[in-house]
Amino acid sequence: MAAPIFRCFSRGQGLGTPGLSGVLPLGLREAHSGAQGLLAMQKARGLFKEFFPERGTKTELPELFDRGTAGNFPQTIYCGFDPTADSLHVGHLLALLGLFHFQRAGHNVIALVGGATARLGDPSGRTKEREALEAERVQSNARALRQGLKALAANHQQLFANGRTWGNFTVLDNSAWYQKQDLVDFLAAVGGHFRMGTLLSRLSVQTRLKSPEGMSLAEFLYQVLQAYDFYYLFQHYRCRVQLGGSDQLGNIMSGYEFIHKLTGEDVFGISVPLITSTTGAKLGKSAGNAVWLNRDKTSPFELYQFFVRQQDDLVERYLKLFTFLPLPEIDHIMQLHFKEPEKRAPQKRLATEVTKLVHGQEGLDSAKRCTQALYHSSIEALEVMSDQELKELFKEASFSELVLDPGTSVLDTCRKANAIPGGPRGYRMITEGGVSINHRQVTNPESVLVVGQHILKNGLSLLKIGKRNFYIIKWLQL
Repeated sequence: MAAPIFRCFSRGQGLGTPGLSGVLPLGLREAHSGAQGLLAMQKARGLFKEFFPERGTKTELPELFDRGTAGNFPQTIYCGFDPTADSLHVGHLLALLGLFHFQRAGHNVIALVGGATARLGDPSGRTKEREALEAERVQSNARALRQGLKALAANHQQLFANGRTWGNFTVLDNSAWYQKQDLVDFLAAVGGHFRMGTLLSRLSVQTRLKSPEGMSLAEFLYQVLQAYDFYYLFQHYRCRVQLGGSDQLGNIMSGYEFIHKLTGEDVFGISVPLITSTTGAKLGKSAGNAVWLNRDKTSPFELYQFFVRQQDDLVERYLKLFTFLPLPEIDHIMQLHFKEPEKRAPQKRLATEVTKLVHGQEGLDSAKRCTQALYHSSIEALEVMSDQELKELFKEASFSELVLDPGTSVLDTCRKANAIPGGPRGYRMITEGGVSINHRQVTNPESVLVVGQHILKNGLSLLKIGKRNFYIIKWLQL
């Protein structure tokens, strides 16, 4: 695979000249990357849900990806991500997977961080206004999102290469062009091209206007700025396709209408499905059920377990949505699953593929070590785990650093870690079998700690009191 060119633009960097069109040599194609094939394949996987507009344009969407038409290859596709938090979450992955599939087919893709639009708040799919964020907070979140997007793109390039020529993956931030805009000049130049009746007719606007809270002007203007983003990328990068969640269709329509009025050209929107919880709630920060992609917020182990625990009736769909596995391979995995459902092979493969994309090979290895240590009582896994992994695995555990004095006993250890009460009651907790060290029950309070048994090769001990209370001890001066 020829290495894709990777760029990251943020606030203050020049964006005045086309940067993607015509850069990439044609190279080899994915097997499914023909005009109909690329879109049809992702439609069959369930990743692409709706196309807009489907008909009535001079060039229809499938024709846009026809290599046989001069000037049609490569195309540029973008998707926006507002930095309302300092991490992406699982709900963002499908849009990213959509970008990656286009990139794998040789097209150029842009991940646009909304460093400016996040200040307004997207009302799509929301019943009330977002909490306003300070400018400094948005800037900090935007930096984190740019880093997260670059990390995901790097994992994709390094771990999922297929020997074919890919397009470019570029990260932009819309604050780079809005900071140069004067408010009055912007409204004078742009505002006249939007009709109030059309803007008011959007479902997201109608829903909010009928709510008790109503809708602020800032939120109402969000679709105007998203439309201008599309126009800006069309003008500077010849971007003609926008990806977004199914709740973004109204905003995408606004962009189409704005660009068509100004240029007479056709652009297109593709929606991806929204991922919901078992109760039907959209996964995300606002719903309080986000599974984050940043390790500091959701560990590789937790991400891995989120997908391992998916129900049988969802796992085939999720394999098609969240992985690059060919459909025949997914069919084979599911056929084996029907014969041996207790092995949960599809869930494990799903968890492996997603964790590797998000956290890289090291993150996947970490998730598997944690799984072995927690669910299979593996001493070998515990011995090679880092302090960070233990803290991630046992988030509620107390962490102590203790000096190993000669003759330190089980009872001494428990008391120094504040794991048991003082006096006879704590002593009895040990003798009655309520204490284990490194998954091994200890019943003699006077037993002296032994390196290699009570203290692992990495200098750590995992102390468990009862069924749920864990204590991590790091031994000093071994």
